[in-house]
Amino acid sequence: MNECYEKIIKLSQDTMKRFQPQNLKWMWGEALLMHSLGMLESQNPDIDYFSYIKKYVDSHIEKGYRVDQSDTLAPSLAAYYLYKKEPIEAYKVIIDKAINYIFNAEKIIENMPNHLGHSLEGKFYPKSIWVDSIMMYGVFTSLYAKENNHKELMDFAKTQPMFFAKYLQDDEDKLFYHSYWTKRKHTYPKKKLFWGRGNGWVIAAMPMLLDNLEEGKERDLALKILQETSHALEKYQREDGFFETVINKPGKTYIESSATALIASGWLHGVRKGYLDESYKEKGLKALKAVVDSLETKDGCLSMPLISAPTIPIPFMPYLGYKLTPRGNDWSYGLAALFFAGYHLKELNNE
Repeated sequence: MNECYEKIIKLSQDTMKRFQPQNLKWMWGEALLMHSLGMLESQNPDIDYFSYIKKYVDSHIEKGYRVDQSDTLAPSLAAYYLYKKEPIEAYKVIIDKAINYIFNAEKIIENMPNHLGHSLEGKFYPKSIWVDSIMMYGVFTSLYAKENNHKELMDFAKTQPMFFAKYLQDDEDKLFYHSYWTKRKHTYPKKKLFWGRGNGWVIAAMPMLLDNLEEGKERDLALKILQETSHALEKYQREDGFFETVINKPGKTYIESSATALIASGWLHGVRKGYLDESYKEKGLKALKAVVDSLETKDGCLSMPLISAPTIPIPFMPYLGYKLTPRGNDWSYGLAALFFAGYHLKELNNE
């Protein structure tokens, strides 16, 4: 699979050529892109990922930024990456704002903040938890808590998988719904529609949390969630390696590369760390190869297609909402998903 990894690294370099970092938004997709590039930097010290991430964060320090929801907390991952290399106060301010948000944001159910927080966007959408948040704040809080021995933040982070499963995981199918509206006390979609990328967030994020969470019943439950959700996904992987944008409607929606890459990442990561059995290595490699083989060349640079646009859980005709969401090339979160998978491919080969 060395050729796959080399193409992924070429895509990462072409991505940095294609997108000027100072023009990228202070948002979740761009945040995950920076986090994934930081991971690749540890394997490729000869490639200057650091400067790209630094320009991204520094430009927003200059322009201004907000930490008012899960999606705008996610860039704290980039600030934390930089702070560990250059302990500049401005990076610490971002980190502190993220931690303060976690502790001070209104908790709408159990110890979970509203996905859209107190942002302007949050005023136009019912208070709810989204499966996306397991990646957007779960990874940062668990990582920072572990590396800085932050007990209160660890207490928060270790309970989150349990809460996400309680409110978003289907009792029978073991797959995850997109959101849960706290006032109406049910999921959206209401039943038996499982968004591909949402389940990808779970599979990719859960091993990241497991790497960080302290031993105990909460970590054991996170491991169980990863294993049973992975098992539930197996039957929906297509012969070509892809998953579809609605996981449980194979052949009726469309293949989706960000979901496929996220699942590949989680499965390869899980096998690496012993969270999943060896059978998931072949399945993960099959998913990864499907996405890498789909890469195109545009304007002389590699380009990642088949990424569905940002997707909101809607109450009316949710199936059509997923099915009609358009696909495009080089959405930041799709690239990040593939870079996560590439990182774990390399680590698996090294080990």
